[in-house]
Amino acid sequence: MKIIDKYILQEFSKLFVLITITFIILYLIVDFFAKARMFFSNNATAEQMVSYFIYSIPMIVSLTLPSAILLSTLMTYGSFSKYNEITAMKANGISLYRISLPALAFSALIAVILFFFSELITPASIQKTENIIKIEIQKRQTLGSFKQNELWYRSQDAIYNFKLFNATNNTLHGVTINYLNSDDFTLKMRIDAKRAKWKNDQWIFYDLLTTVFDKSNKPILNWDKEKVIFLPEKPDDFKMIQKDAENMGFFELRKYTKKIQSEGYDTTRYRADLYGKIAFPFVTIILVFIGVFFSLRSERSGGIMQSVGIGIFIGFSYFIIHAYGISLGRSGTIPPLLGAWAANIIFICASTYLFYKART
Repeated sequence: MKIIDKYILQEFSKLFVLITITFIILYLIVDFFAKARMFFSNNATAEQMVSYFIYSIPMIVSLTLPSAILLSTLMTYGSFSKYNEITAMKANGISLYRISLPALAFSALIAVILFFFSELITPASIQKTENIIKIEIQKRQTLGSFKQNELWYRSQDAIYNFKLFNATNNTLHGVTINYLNSDDFTLKMRIDAKRAKWKNDQWIFYDLLTTVFDKSNKPILNWDKEKVIFLPEKPDDFKMIQKDAENMGFFELRKYTKKIQSEGYDTTRYRADLYGKIAFPFVTIILVFIGVFFSLRSERSGGIMQSVGIGIFIGFSYFIIHAYGISLGRSGTIPPLLGAWAANIIFICASTYLFYKART
């Protein structure tokens, strides 16, 4: 490694670590004030609050690493430009691409780390924070679990099994309810339904088969196209155990998507999130190109504050476009793959143009 590469990497990495730590601290402060009322109204202990914020850090890191890369690029190369170090490098025959290479290599490494970090650590930490809030602090009972990519729930004298719960429209898919005798826990009735929807404060079951067992344990079958079935639970009870896409790693979500797709359910929403888990880490590389251009453009003007302002604007722009693209992909308005990569495609085109312009 050349001396110039070591120098650039040293300056870049120092800023990257400092900015990442700053983002974590700022996020924790804002999150504390946002949740302070909930903590104190539920008499949360200091240990519970500290545990919640500690387990929140992996999620914060996953969200803020691209922005940290962008700001590091802006501030590092902005500083080089301001003190004519870029001019000196060019005068010695070093191209702008070669000058940017150390930051690109660093961002590529961060992209790989971010993918596996989001795969192995972030989902578990998110699950833990939700457990601290809902179970330990709010004392909400959880009578269900997400096992083998299905929902299981224990109710009053009944056990529910759902293939899929769509929290956006409060619909249960692939419903099986087993009602048990309270004395000996034998099966007294079973309901199998294609789906059940929460409507007008009640559960409406569709295409359901009801099996009732008489005293001699013989089954009596009854089929209904549509029927209201009383369940003591509301959608919020099932949302506690439904595992969202953000709580799954890439490979777990891919396995879950394949499973529900093989059972005939619509996987558009999950495929958009699945593709998004690949697309998001790559933005770290794209933002380096954009950061280098704006660093050179603001030569001798604006200084650090201008770099920070540009970084915040570009970072928010990416997150807004990415979130909008994912939402369009989830709804099926555009293909899920396109929705997940829309922001990256736009920023790749923008970064290519800006970087080419900076070289000319």
